[in-house]
Amino acid sequence: MFLSVFDIFKIGVGPSSSHTMGPMSAAGMFLDLLRGRSGEAPARLRCSLHGSLAFTGKGHGTDRAVRLGLLGFAPDTLDPDAAEAADARLAKAKRIEAEGLGAFAFDPEADLIFDYGPALPGHANGLVFRALDGHGETLATRTYYSVGGGFVVDATELEQTQEGGLGEMRRELGVPYPFDNATEMMAMSAESGLSIARMKRANELVLRSGEDLDAGMDAIWETMKGCMERGLTMEGTLPGGLHIRRRAKAIREALIRERGSNAPDPYAINEWLSLYAMAVNEENAAGGKVVTAPTNGAAGVIPAVLRWYFEHHPGATRDGVHDFLLTAAAVGGLIKHNASISGAEVGCQGEVGSASAMAAAGLTAVRGGTTMQIENAAEIALEHHLGMTCDPVGGLVQVPCIERNGFGAVKAVTAASLALRGDGVHFVSLDACVETMRQTGIDLSDKYKETSKGGLAATLPAC
Repeated sequence: MFLSVFDIFKIGVGPSSSHTMGPMSAAGMFLDLLRGRSGEAPARLRCSLHGSLAFTGKGHGTDRAVRLGLLGFAPDTLDPDAAEAADARLAKAKRIEAEGLGAFAFDPEADLIFDYGPALPGHANGLVFRALDGHGETLATRTYYSVGGGFVVDATELEQTQEGGLGEMRRELGVPYPFDNATEMMAMSAESGLSIARMKRANELVLRSGEDLDAGMDAIWETMKGCMERGLTMEGTLPGGLHIRRRAKAIREALIRERGSNAPDPYAINEWLSLYAMAVNEENAAGGKVVTAPTNGAAGVIPAVLRWYFEHHPGATRDGVHDFLLTAAAVGGLIKHNASISGAEVGCQGEVGSASAMAAAGLTAVRGGTTMQIENAAEIALEHHLGMTCDPVGGLVQVPCIERNGFGAVKAVTAASLALRGDGVHFVSLDACVETMRQTGIDLSDKYKETSKGGLAATLPAC
């Protein structure tokens, strides 16, 4: 199994990797499919949203994401002003001029359908595109699944993934360390004498040069920092109708004032960690530029812990940031491969839980931990998120998501500290914990998996 660091960490836009970035990318993929076929050009396009994409799509901006994808925008290069103008034109014209396809009708009200029936069989996040001729007959159709973290697969690819076919395709890349689980990862590390980061780097170099790899990771960290800084300076309320106030700026100013007091605050580290994570997720909730880490809903955990490392660890370096990201990506890839990082599939244990495990692993690595200690740290962090539900109030990535990232960051640092105090020998393995998360996700009611039909999303409005 091989997932690149750039598969796990994608630069995109908020508020959701699975509900915003994924559908936007899927729309672009369908346009590419149409460009590659022969025959009659489509006269009209339609899209239906299913499962979690239907139930929380409006709160996550899924409808807008599909429109922008059909208009030619992509998450990693989106210009907010240009997107807003193009979307406004579409609302009036109800037609799209697509490169290589000409003009076709697309009425955002009639042709974008929220299907509140049963989810599609492949995944909770499904969407179906149809190209129609002038008589309403179907020319082409394709089903896509947004499987978390901005990943999109069509129905055939999803089936191959479930059968292990894509794993075999990855192996054909010839990566030197194709570990499928944490047990294999530790065995390969022991046999090669290489750290997890060094093995991960060797795998990445099969696909790209060292210079490109380092430049890409620098871009990830710079985007994380930029998102954090924006979140720390913005005021006002978040969009969506809940009227949630941004708090990061005020908390930061209070913490800075308190630095000058004679009595140091023993809780300050946790407060700064939570602040950094909340700043990212407030910006994500506002639709800002973020990095999936591994998802948008959990985007604040890793940047917060990385910044804490940079500010509090003596000798923190650019290479340390790279090792952190590579180690975190290795763990995130294992979780995605063997369970899920999708809140719509396994609840928030798959989002903030995975992010906390990844951050714990990365921090343990840059603090000099052994491979066994790194695996232990990831397991501790994930174990203490097991069973966590995904119940966003109003279908928005705000309550409880923003604060939950702060707690995920604090748990990651705690897990790293506990692991570093031991020798790496522990009772529950990371593989067992990942499998437990997978099984727990299967058992969770759909009410608690990003449908906003249970938990806080159901009880809070009635309080």
